[in-house]
Amino acid sequence: MTAWYEESFGKDYLLVYKHRDMEGASAEVRKMIRWLGLPPGAKVLDLCCGMGRHALALAEAGYRVTGIDLSETLLQEARRQDTAHSIDWHAGDMRSLPFEDDTFRAVVNFFTSFGYFEDDRHNLRVLEEMHRVLEPGGRFLVDFLNEGYVRQHLVPYSVREETGLKIEETREIEGGFVRKQIIVNEPGQTERRYIEQVKLYGVQELTGMLHGAGLQVDLVYGGYDGQEYRRDESARLILIGTKREGQAQ
Repeated sequence: MTAWYEESFGKDYLLVYKHRDMEGASAEVRKMIRWLGLPPGAKVLDLCCGMGRHALALAEAGYRVTGIDLSETLLQEARRQDTAHSIDWHAGDMRSLPFEDDTFRAVVNFFTSFGYFEDDRHNLRVLEEMHRVLEPGGRFLVDFLNEGYVRQHLVPYSVREETGLKIEETREIEGGFVRKQIIVNEPGQTERRYIEQVKLYGVQELTGMLHGAGLQVDLVYGGYDGQEYRRDESARLILIGTKREGQAQ
């Protein structure tokens, strides 16, 4: 059986999430650079880089950037936008990164590109891989959804038009996951259906998982404006920290 994340990140994904822009990514990266205290020219891994918005903004800011994603379609779009050929793009699974130990000064994981797997051990494995490829004292950022906010503000159904397509999105919380069904209708074509799902980890649970992987959480924010994290009010859960000495537990 094909996993949802092997089907959903294709050409239709580029249309469904077309509204995400480079200007927003640049602003988020500027804030992230300050939070992580990255030195000029540091090696940064954009884990689950998607279309490459944040990787491109990091490269423009002068960092040596590597982007990795499972989707060849999204990587193709990222390479197309990387006209300066400034980024090292890789296809790969976030549970088994094709990089040597202690390679990167920072690993960043934007916009809820975590919690994809039903088995907690697989999600923990992602964090252990982050630990492995970070150099001693290296820094990380995990930008995740905020479980409390999602439970309070979930929009069960929405519909919109995008470049001649009708896009319907249905959302629900079930079995500890937030699930989205996306239906794309194109005139003269059979409708296309996709599923996205993310495990709903709260701040204490996710902090505990990071600690178990050898990663220390230093800062927690509720958004890129630097607001204090509030369980029922913050739209995001942004965790920033450091690779601890020694190996992951």
